[in-house]
Amino acid sequence: MLVWLFVLLLALISLGVPILLVMGVIGLAGILATPSLVPALFPQKMFAMLDNFSLLALPYFILAGELISAGGISKRLVEFGETVVGHWRGGLGHASVVSSMVFAGVSGSSVADTSAIGSILVPAMKDHGYKPGFAAALVACAGTIGAIIPPSMTMIVYGSMANVSIGGLFLGGIVPGVLIGIGLMIVIRIYALAPAYPELRRTSGRFEPRRVMRAMLTVWPALLAPVIVVGGILTGAFTATEAGVVACFYGFLVGFFIYRKLKLADLPRIFVRAAITTAMVSGIIGVAGAFGWLLSYLNFNDIVLGAITHLGGGKLGVLLLLMAVMLVLTMFVDSMAILIILIPVAVIIGRSFGIDEFQLGLLMVMATQIGSTTPPVAVLLFVATSIAGCTYNETIRYCWAFIVAEVVVLTLVVFWPALAAWIPHHFLG
Repeated sequence: MLVWLFVLLLALISLGVPILLVMGVIGLAGILATPSLVPALFPQKMFAMLDNFSLLALPYFILAGELISAGGISKRLVEFGETVVGHWRGGLGHASVVSSMVFAGVSGSSVADTSAIGSILVPAMKDHGYKPGFAAALVACAGTIGAIIPPSMTMIVYGSMANVSIGGLFLGGIVPGVLIGIGLMIVIRIYALAPAYPELRRTSGRFEPRRVMRAMLTVWPALLAPVIVVGGILTGAFTATEAGVVACFYGFLVGFFIYRKLKLADLPRIFVRAAITTAMVSGIIGVAGAFGWLLSYLNFNDIVLGAITHLGGGKLGVLLLLMAVMLVLTMFVDSMAILIILIPVAVIIGRSFGIDEFQLGLLMVMATQIGSTTPPVAVLLFVATSIAGCTYNETIRYCWAFIVAEVVVLTLVVFWPALAAWIPHHFLG
């Protein structure tokens, strides 16, 4: 049964059928083909998956990201990044990474990060002679930081399913997110040394402390957003779910009263976009949860657990093998769906081998985000390619060096758990 389910899964995906429909059809077909199950179980498991208080944070953080994006924060973040690192070789590329790191503390979404920063910096990089494929690949890979530096919608999903502190996951993402940013900037620097990339040897101006201070004065509300969210969770002022509501109010205040870019007439459009995004994410969570339950019923979890345990050996081997499985699967299937399906297996592995819950959670989140930039199914590459106006193959050509940098950081977190676990344990005990 399992073999046929996965054959059908790959066949439908190769035909371009949306992953939500694929898992729904295959899940229902699997239930119909199992005599001991009834079709009503599939929608029941979908609703049971979504019946989680922690998931209430998702629509609020999505709305907060829309409010802050519409409030004019993206352009100010780009200006801030350019004033700080624009004098380096490959200045606009470095500015893209810095802007993505800061915007990550506002949006909580890698897609939103890629779209918001890319819509401003990709045209600017093209104007400065950057190859469109290079600009798209860089923005897409930098966008992964949006789901690693807190707040993060992916962490909310993982924490709610794995019963792990969402606030702790938020804290654990700080160091890995910064390390990914540094890794991407190192790659840009290496590219700048190559004779084939003379455009990267240009700078966007001199370093001027006055410009940095002026940019800081305009961008401080964005820098304050993650401090309020994470700080409020740490001090017990509000839960992770309530933090989403706080982020919405803060985003509205910043856009409406501080930047004055947000108008009341914009709110209906913003609410509709947030509702559509929430519906898409919730649909994937519900269907993937029900599909994952069916796989568990058919002993998929036991099979995967046994294989990884047998092949992986000790703790490090098991973690490396689990990450390899995640990276391969997310090349072909939506990363959020794979995350939801494999969370039960990962949690069992973590408990069996004594793996720190925050380290495991961050590794799973990081692997899904790297998968979002790994061809052929790479949603962030698709988003960035559409912005750059180039071919998908051209973007793929330049993405691999950045993906290698992200995998290196992923491997570092495997070998040094403290990179993801020290801060949450220090503050949460």
